[in-house]
Amino acid sequence: MLSNEELTQQLPNCLEGVHFENLGEEYIGKVRDNYTQGDKRIIVISDRLSAFDRVITEIPFKGQVLNQMATFWFDKTKDIVGNHMIEVPDPNAIVVKQCKALPVEMVVRGYITGVTSTSAWYNYNEKGIRNFCGNELPEGLEKDQKFDKPILTPSTKAMHGDHDESVSKEELLERTDLSEEDFDHLADVSMKLFERGTEIAAKQGIILVDTKYEFGRTPDGEIILIDEINTPDSSRFWFADEYEKRFAAGDEQKKIDKEYLRSWLADKGFMGDGDIPEIPDEVRVETARRYIEAYELITGQTFDAKVEPALPRVEENLKKYAI
Repeated sequence: MLSNEELTQQLPNCLEGVHFENLGEEYIGKVRDNYTQGDKRIIVISDRLSAFDRVITEIPFKGQVLNQMATFWFDKTKDIVGNHMIEVPDPNAIVVKQCKALPVEMVVRGYITGVTSTSAWYNYNEKGIRNFCGNELPEGLEKDQKFDKPILTPSTKAMHGDHDESVSKEELLERTDLSEEDFDHLADVSMKLFERGTEIAAKQGIILVDTKYEFGRTPDGEIILIDEINTPDSSRFWFADEYEKRFAAGDEQKKIDKEYLRSWLADKGFMGDGDIPEIPDEVRVETARRYIEAYELITGQTFDAKVEPALPRVEENLKKYAI
């Protein structure tokens, strides 16, 4: 594990983003900078952190953590469903198959929790909703309680505005061109991915609380897993050995994901609208530490990274893809 001093030294070296004029058609996402070349795409995973559908700040080594954790999971789940990974030329970059993204995020939840407007707990506790995305929820659930079995709560972009919206299967089919057959396939695959993720995390003493999966369709019609899988950006993780004690006491769970920063923002009164509070360096460093801790705990591997400016290295390693 890198020390807090090393993480602090990396603060001015964060990969804020890239801009290549010779890598293909450019698309800049919240966290990823994309370059399309025919049947492949080069994705640079920046150190930007997104929460409440806003880019909040940069976190040291975050892009490398996400990229290395995604490739770990792609390898562990390729028997369940194919994925878009071709090669990994840099700690912050991946070359993938080009495909058309399907218009849904398949969100699987093992526990009722969360602070955002799309979270199960917010809808259950604040809004009093008992049918959440087609799932009938019983009365009397408590925050962080485990569901009898995981539930699927698809998410799609809202009809108006930029925020994601949790929807039922029926609502999703009405709003998109996704077929029922494809949806059922995605639902089946998503549950199998969540089961695999839960099993692997449990061996490391970690609870996979909830996560989202994104899929694309290749030119020949194959549906494959894209984006990322079971990373601290797309998932929540808790420590298994403290779950029961904290739940019984009504205490917050010990987290190893970006919920730490989400909760910090919420405590400051920020839920996505208005000005973003200034993020202190110590909060950025602690967030980085948690990302790296998540990688090491879940994969069982040591996170290897250098305190150095990330941009020059990325530029050098991607030179061979220039067109």
